[in-house]
Amino acid sequence: MTERIAIYAGSFDPLTNGHLDVLKASLTVADRIYAAIGIHPGKQPLFSFEERVGLIKAVAAQELGNDAGRITIISFDGLVVDAARQHGATIMIRGLRDGTDLDYEMQMAGMNEVMAPELQTVFLPASPAVRTITATLVRQIASMGGDIAPFVPADIVAPLKKKFAK
Repeated sequence: MTERIAIYAGSFDPLTNGHLDVLKASLTVADRIYAAIGIHPGKQPLFSFEERVGLIKAVAAQELGNDAGRITIISFDGLVVDAARQHGATIMIRGLRDGTDLDYEMQMAGMNEVMAPELQTVFLPASPAVRTITATLVRQIASMGGDIAPFVPADIVAPLKKKFAK
């Protein structure tokens, strides 16, 4: 049987409980996952690529046990379909929080299918407890000194607070 390789792309800036939820679910549909961190020259991330890699690895080791070894973290700066091809992925994982996400993701899946018909998009619904979480809102709450612990894995709390320490 052929190894099922998936790519799960995002900024992961920071990794949230929502990302972790989708990552855990993706392990049920693929043998190996590439967590692909998008690098966009026009965007200034809160965490550097290296910091995000370290945080994802720490959380994976803590939360996923032996399955952490099934996840490889990569960067990409172009089309995610090109990154998928480069790493032999045939599955693209996309998390869904609500109907708005579905509308947008269906458009993306359609465009990606035209560009890369060999790549199958798999939508994974977020668990109810994490559906409202976005990295943007987490950064906003952290920047105002709010409690971000309910929204991010434990290993993310201190580094995120440090970024906004006055």
